[in-house]
Amino acid sequence: MSKIDTKNWENRFLGLIERSIQTHWEQPAFSDYRGDTFRYKDVAMEIARLHLLFDKAGLRRGDKIALVGRNSSRWAISFFAILSYGAVAVPILNDFKPDNIHHIVNHSEAKALFVGATNWENLNEGQMPNLRFCMLIDRLEMLESRSRHAAKAWDEIDRLFDKKYPKGLTPDRLRYHLEKPNELAVLNYTSGTTSFSKGVMIPYRSLWSNTKFAADHLPFVHPGDPIVCMLPMAHMYGLAFEILNSVNKGCHVHFLTRTPSPKIITEAFNRIRPTLILAVPLIIEKIVRNRIFPELKKTPIQLALKVPFTRELVLRKISERLLAAFGGRVGEVVIGGAALNREVETFLHRIRFPYTVGYGMTECGPLISYAQWDAFEPGSVGRVVDRMEARIDSKDPEREVGEILVRGDNVMLGYYKNPEATKATLLADGWMRTGDLGVISADGSIFIRGRSKTMILGPSGQNIYPEEIEDKLNNLPYVAESLVVARGKRLVALIYPNWELADKAGVSHDKIESIMKRNLKTLNDAMPDFCFVSSFQLYAEEFEKTPKRSIKRYLYSE
Repeated sequence: MSKIDTKNWENRFLGLIERSIQTHWEQPAFSDYRGDTFRYKDVAMEIARLHLLFDKAGLRRGDKIALVGRNSSRWAISFFAILSYGAVAVPILNDFKPDNIHHIVNHSEAKALFVGATNWENLNEGQMPNLRFCMLIDRLEMLESRSRHAAKAWDEIDRLFDKKYPKGLTPDRLRYHLEKPNELAVLNYTSGTTSFSKGVMIPYRSLWSNTKFAADHLPFVHPGDPIVCMLPMAHMYGLAFEILNSVNKGCHVHFLTRTPSPKIITEAFNRIRPTLILAVPLIIEKIVRNRIFPELKKTPIQLALKVPFTRELVLRKISERLLAAFGGRVGEVVIGGAALNREVETFLHRIRFPYTVGYGMTECGPLISYAQWDAFEPGSVGRVVDRMEARIDSKDPEREVGEILVRGDNVMLGYYKNPEATKATLLADGWMRTGDLGVISADGSIFIRGRSKTMILGPSGQNIYPEEIEDKLNNLPYVAESLVVARGKRLVALIYPNWELADKAGVSHDKIESIMKRNLKTLNDAMPDFCFVSSFQLYAEEFEKTPKRSIKRYLYSE
């Protein structure tokens, strides 16, 4: 084997990926759950084949290539092929409707599309006139080509590969794109709805900075470790830390290729036993509320918790049981995407469960703050990460709530073809407005108090943060989730009850309304007068959510 060229790795995202593939050549890289497995060298070969296709199809560095489909090994391979060629990846959430996908493909000016079979069935290629070819992600097959060069190249891809690599592809032959820090790498759309959709321009420096932070601050993740990918890769949270970090570390990523239901997730955790888990609050809260809290209410457990010696023993056993639910080998569960329920968080801290809550947004690729679980302050979202700064736009940042402003290497370039939105978000001095409200403690921990867009102005000018009211309401009996909204000058609670728990407890649906009336009184007794919730509405189904499992508040604001 020839000597591997190690120059130009420093401070380059693609340098990290190139080095990791070379270093872990024979090790497993990607597996579809109960499906195919690709070693790092297999990933390199598939990337090389796609590079030949891109070249013959006339794609240039900087051209946009869109991807839409369920999480899978070939989705990840396609993504890395796009970046390492020097093109710009446009990941699209699998759940977006066909019209949304058409809009993003056209708005981004994508010249090629990698698409899952279920998405392709509902798309109209005639409404995406700029595409040169469409590839089926599921098997990396050509679906349609408007370029005879692309179609011919894919028909002859094996011959083209053998011609370029007559002795086969070896680690020393890898030569990926030499990117610049401010070069556009990923164009990530925050929504599929045309009126809300903004294309976030994420540069290579952001990918490198996020990946480098994970490498430096997740010491419990090692080469070869199994990782379960259950968050959507088209969202920066899952992409950055389940995929980019894992590949950089040389881990073995297992993709849940179907919708990750609680049953599938539990089965996968027990089978794969991951060392790092990325989760949204809803997953953690359901496990704790449905499996652990009912056990704590049993009389023997209640009595044991009152005795100092047995209390510690019981809490340790509970922590071990909860760890077992995640496979038993996890070094840390990182929670992000939305606020964690206060009661659940207090409980997790009490039993010393290795969890932490991070904070980020697509515009920062995504990380803003994080602290490892044993240094994490409950109620916070960690401390500002390396190569980033944060400040509170208020006179007293430790006590007076203000908008959180950030700047640093993780911050986006702006919104694609939207100078007005860019100017409103990126200030002239480099600071970026997050739209989140919070305070920063003396040790640098960030505490989020709500979204500036969801803040409600009280009758006497008070700032009402509905998330804080919802957090208390969600801890009351039989409340699964809630939204507090303004109806005229009154606050109204929209409640989705925990119907499943009610059925198990033998509580009829007719009694739920009276229980909620008592809950409302309990809530109002605990809140300031200006946060008085006057009434409630019950919902038969869960509130509609974004891919990161936060409620689409705008759908219920009127």
